[in-house]
Amino acid sequence: MAKQRKTFVCQSCGSITGKWAGQCEACNEWNSIVEEQTSATPTGLGKASASSSKGRVIDLGDLQGEDTPPPRLISTINEFDRACGGGLVPGSAILIGGDPGIGKSTILLQAVSRLAQNNVNTVYISGEESISQVRMRAKRLGHEKSPVRLGSETNLRDILTTLDQQPGLQVVVIDSIQTMYADTVESAPGTVTQVRTCAQELIHYAKRKNVCILLVGHVTKDGQIAGPRVLEHMVDTVLYFEGDRGHQFRILRAVKNRFGGTDEIGVFEMSDLGLQEVSNPSALFIGNRSGDISGSAIFAGMEGSRPMLVEIQALVAPSSLGQPRRAVVGWDNGRLAMIIAVLDARCGLGLGAYDIYLNVAGGLRITEPAADMAVAAALISSLSDRPIPEETILFGEISLSGEIRPVSQAEARVKESAKLGFMQAFIPTGIKQKGRSLKFTELDQVSKLVDLIAQDALQ
Repeated sequence: MAKQRKTFVCQSCGSITGKWAGQCEACNEWNSIVEEQTSATPTGLGKASASSSKGRVIDLGDLQGEDTPPPRLISTINEFDRACGGGLVPGSAILIGGDPGIGKSTILLQAVSRLAQNNVNTVYISGEESISQVRMRAKRLGHEKSPVRLGSETNLRDILTTLDQQPGLQVVVIDSIQTMYADTVESAPGTVTQVRTCAQELIHYAKRKNVCILLVGHVTKDGQIAGPRVLEHMVDTVLYFEGDRGHQFRILRAVKNRFGGTDEIGVFEMSDLGLQEVSNPSALFIGNRSGDISGSAIFAGMEGSRPMLVEIQALVAPSSLGQPRRAVVGWDNGRLAMIIAVLDARCGLGLGAYDIYLNVAGGLRITEPAADMAVAAALISSLSDRPIPEETILFGEISLSGEIRPVSQAEARVKESAKLGFMQAFIPTGIKQKGRSLKFTELDQVSKLVDLIAQDALQ
């Protein structure tokens, strides 16, 4: 019989130690080590005996198999299907994380309701709410008549036994993985051991039964999915729900997808009837823009394979402090510091004595370096108090030498801007015109950042 021994596991990184400590040596987190009971290896079953025992021989194949992939399950929510890579893949495990109240349970209930209406056998298991509470949300969303079967349970053994008795099951939602517990592990729900064990059993069930499982994951104060990092490696797809609770927009971003492209996003708008998909986010993000105000620039960005136009707002004001303020919302703070240094050293603007505020309108977060030139143009416009022409877009990466470097998918960026009525574009030098789409817009190729100032290009 297996003996029980005490181990101490860090709830932040999952590292195991033999004794308790106030600070984890692996991730340097304080007060994150918790005592847990684990099964010790019985006497006589050590490494030598385990390695000498023979297992069954597995069948090995080649890459030229004749297996045909099963058809994807389409929820008819186009933005959700887009983020998943074109629909749900049978036998896959999808992890969805996001801040509390951002809309994780709402979008999943809407998705499984649409699937159930299309004759897809679905089950929704909630460990945080009762069945009556889930029904109340479904009634508010207008999906109370969808044939979705509901369950409220946290015991993993009971959940798997129930799912095994459902014939023809195709999609299962587990809300959330942190509330599940396995009675074979002597630790509280939400601990590293419980999350890892429950996720492993559920993923094994998904592969064995060819069922798509959607797992809801809580996030920490740093925005990372709570629990061991190995959880994101175990699943096939990781989706993050982003957005500011002060704005009505929500971004469903794919950061990992074994069956589709990464960095794809789905754009939603929160309303009284739940999350409504936004088919043209570019027009929505720049719809309320006023063109006669300085410090505003339109950036033509790419989110996965989708071009998107976003307004970048900057405010440069004289500072009365010894250390001027730098406030950034929706962009990298370190990247802004680099752009300010280039404008000071290469262009002689002297922004070091000013308070600088930068904001990406609509609550969107931009990560690609192609936004450098739009940020620099917004700073220049605010400093000189001269508005950028209303029908102008900008994109390009800025190097430390002040040069504008080319970026990928320039044709798609300009084509999207021309579709929305933009007539002028400042782009890096060296981008060739391919086809007719780039000719719809007047192109001004810029090789150095100083050209925007010396030639009065933004007037």
